[in-house]
Amino acid sequence: MTVPRTMKAVRLYAPSVDGLRYETMETPPLRAGEVLIEVHAAAITRDELEWPLDRLPAVPSYELSGVVASADDLAEVSVGDKVYALTPFDRDGVAAEYAAVAAPLLAPKPASLSHVESAALPLPALSAWQGLFVHGRLAAGDRVLVHGAVGGVGQFATQLGHWRGAHVLATARPDAFQAAQALGAHEVVDGRSGQFEDELEAVDLIFDTVGGEFLRRAPALLARGGRLVSVAAEPPGAGTYFVVEPNRAQLIELAKLVDSGQLRVAIDSTFTLAEATMAFKRSLAAGKHGKVVIEVTDDEKLT
Repeated sequence: MTVPRTMKAVRLYAPSVDGLRYETMETPPLRAGEVLIEVHAAAITRDELEWPLDRLPAVPSYELSGVVASADDLAEVSVGDKVYALTPFDRDGVAAEYAAVAAPLLAPKPASLSHVESAALPLPALSAWQGLFVHGRLAAGDRVLVHGAVGGVGQFATQLGHWRGAHVLATARPDAFQAAQALGAHEVVDGRSGQFEDELEAVDLIFDTVGGEFLRRAPALLARGGRLVSVAAEPPGAGTYFVVEPNRAQLIELAKLVDSGQLRVAIDSTFTLAEATMAFKRSLAAGKHGKVVIEVTDDEKLT
């Protein structure tokens, strides 16, 4: 595969949508252990333009699906492999035609998904996996409460909790009750209700994706020995707050669940690389249903 010396990319010069620029830059050089990915799709996260403040200008987006363009005989991957990944937050992201990624982070993309759908999976699905199973130690038969059960991370937590064999309780808006049940929630309550705790029995695990009042009131809902895990903010008491980490082995497991029909991905909207500013504006808007994705190439809709 011929790799050009320059590429089109999006770079952030100031921490806001207005700080984004679509421009030409050098194709990234490879460090030891890295491969070059021809990016087909890059997903974005609502608040990520505030992350790289100490290294501007920076390429945003940390979730990709694409094809290996150069691999230098590394064991993990070969040129032409279709892969997806969550990339580290402390270096340039992947909203570009090419991205340099450490080979051990790359996993085969789900065979049943397009590149756009695959790019929408890594950050929220890994967050849910790590929150439930690594930090929350969720086991079959446990009662787990997912705060924000139909949100970006919550929708995967609801599905994964159901898959693990837990009894899944969910908070959601009344107009999202049916969606939460479709994702696998056994019980759904209105989280905005001041008395929703009265509707629930004690739970073994609370996985919080919302923060604020939900998190402050969470400890009162735990059974003896119960665990509280949040991706939104530092929990009160002995709870756990964590930031998702790239993990190839977990991505492989998630791809298996997708390809077996046990895990669904939702796409809100897609934009071209040149439309990145519009994409980030959409990511900040209310009423989204699924992930906002930048489609870097449009030649593979279903592979």
